[in-house]
Amino acid sequence: MTQRLIQVGTGNQGETWCREFLPPNVADGTVEVVAAVDVNPDALDNAVEHLDLDESRCYTDAGTAMAERDADAVALVVPPSFREELVETALSHDLDILSEKPLSDSMAGALRIVDRVETAGAKMGVTMSHRFRRDVTSLRRRIEAGEAGPVDYLHGRYAVNARSRGSWAGERLYDLDEHPLLVDGAVHHLDLLADMAGERAETVFCRAWNPPYSEFAGDPNAVVQVTMENGTAVAYEGLNTAAATFNGWGAEGVRANGRDATFVLDGGDLRRFDYDPDAEGCLGSARFEDGDPVELDDGDKWGNARLIERFADWCAGGEPMATNARDNLQAMALVFAAIESAETGESVRVQEFLDARREAVSAAD
Repeated sequence: MTQRLIQVGTGNQGETWCREFLPPNVADGTVEVVAAVDVNPDALDNAVEHLDLDESRCYTDAGTAMAERDADAVALVVPPSFREELVETALSHDLDILSEKPLSDSMAGALRIVDRVETAGAKMGVTMSHRFRRDVTSLRRRIEAGEAGPVDYLHGRYAVNARSRGSWAGERLYDLDEHPLLVDGAVHHLDLLADMAGERAETVFCRAWNPPYSEFAGDPNAVVQVTMENGTAVAYEGLNTAAATFNGWGAEGVRANGRDATFVLDGGDLRRFDYDPDAEGCLGSARFEDGDPVELDDGDKWGNARLIERFADWCAGGEPMATNARDNLQAMALVFAAIESAETGESVRVQEFLDARREAVSAAD
């Protein structure tokens, strides 16, 4: 069943939705885009050009579009500070919701959103697209299939040369005065690592910093240590001020260490290193190219295009998408617990952090 969709936000990331993510889902009848909204009229040209949307279906006010057009759902491709208000508007028009990450710019906001969506009986998904990239999916499936044996350690690396204003995701994130990397970047990276570990996070410790040669207002760098409830250790390195780009956005490095093999993902290339008892020793090193190449899985859609399809299937009566808003609270809790750790210098117990924030939001209501 084709889902009728209103896209809110057609500039910046919204332009990529118009150009890349929505067209394959329109072409195969998964969705029909019935309206587009952006406060900047010029940005609506992206919907006209890439989605063949008539100008009469382009709006600068989301509430007007929702009132005037028959739709099943809305896609929110706007900065997180605007999401809570737009969720309320969508729910008032009985619409299901698909949102870009992060769910909110605060833990309290994320909890309020989930409570209101569930009270309304609506469906809401979050596009945690990195988890559903082709290379990441291929690695995750091999871990799930037990090809590495029990995995006890996961390492993720994102390291880029983006210290000067505007070189990382445009101007907006350079003005965030607290934790731009953790809120807008590491939310993806920590989510995909936790998903590969296959459990909820138990504890997190984070060190975040902003070097003097950076043009960021807030901390663009962080190292994060996570212990999962199943005992798997996770380490993450996120750098926006490296002298050179080693693992850029979409080309992050991941290493999964198991009893029987280590898998290494680097720049979209996946390699397998089988355990060899005759090669034990502490000298020398294996090069990435020494690993056995692993063919990536086939698929018609990856990333956000795939998540749009999953959301539409859910709305049509299928199983809930993996990154539904309720489950996404775990990703949000991990990020905001990491922020608390960075600010206090102490390790944070993630589930206790989430429970405490949930109680605070309930008390405020």
